[in-house]
Amino acid sequence: MRGAIAKLQSPVNLKLTIFTFLCFFFVFLIVHSSFSSSSSPSSSDSIMSYVKTQNCPSNCNKIPPSLSDAIIHYATSNITPQQTAKEISVTDRILRRKSPSNFLVFGLGYDSPMWASLNHGGRTVFLEENQGWITQIKKEFPTLESYLATYDTKVRHAEELMTKAATMEACSSVVDPRESKCDLALKSLPKEIYEVEWDLIMVDAPTGYHDEAPGRMSAIYTAGLMGRNRENGETDVFVHDVDRVVEDKFSMEFLCQGYMVEQQGRLRHFTIPSHKARLGRPFCPPTKPT
Repeated sequence: MRGAIAKLQSPVNLKLTIFTFLCFFFVFLIVHSSFSSSSSPSSSDSIMSYVKTQNCPSNCNKIPPSLSDAIIHYATSNITPQQTAKEISVTDRILRRKSPSNFLVFGLGYDSPMWASLNHGGRTVFLEENQGWITQIKKEFPTLESYLATYDTKVRHAEELMTKAATMEACSSVVDPRESKCDLALKSLPKEIYEVEWDLIMVDAPTGYHDEAPGRMSAIYTAGLMGRNRENGETDVFVHDVDRVVEDKFSMEFLCQGYMVEQQGRLRHFTIPSHKARLGRPFCPPTKPT
């Protein structure tokens, strides 16, 4: 009887022994793997490389200065951004996908801290026509990167500039704006503006609501030229105040109706592909059917 029981227990004990051994073996592997990963120089280098690419500060669990400045500003100010929530959501959606990115904004205003925060980890640059306003904003938000932009156009010249551009071959040539012979190209912006490939460009300046204002003709044209002139990829360009004649006509003409993705309120969104990556592209693609 005992012999029978012993024979019955023998395979059970063997299975139990094997199972116990396998458990200890897997635990050992897990512990060893965790220890090796934490102490391996190659793993450490990979983590540090990732952190560097994210422009992560030394203490990543703290709110970055740009974000804390924006929170305080909007929490204590009665002044709201000029764009509506629905308009802002268009650019925010692209920033969620592309950030950290290079974001160029024509205009420096009450929405600037918001744009810089939404592009956290990227580079957000603002171009402003008024040096006094730049100085004032820098005192309040010293982390914002802004530069003076000068314009030699007037809103009252818009129709003449449009007519002339339509007959000038130079205005449909894809070159560095500084080398363009088109009267609409901005050639005197700070050097660093031309040396960056911008992933997003927002045209919400210069002033364009009266005849003697500079108008946004050149800003719109130059934004499109920068997008076409990049080495590869595409640039998302946003134009605000398209309820006005200049912004409406110049965005459709030089950013092209065929490149328009959507319009929300007074904001239009265009996606401009690189013309260098595929030579022979027409300045504007065929118009999309409505």
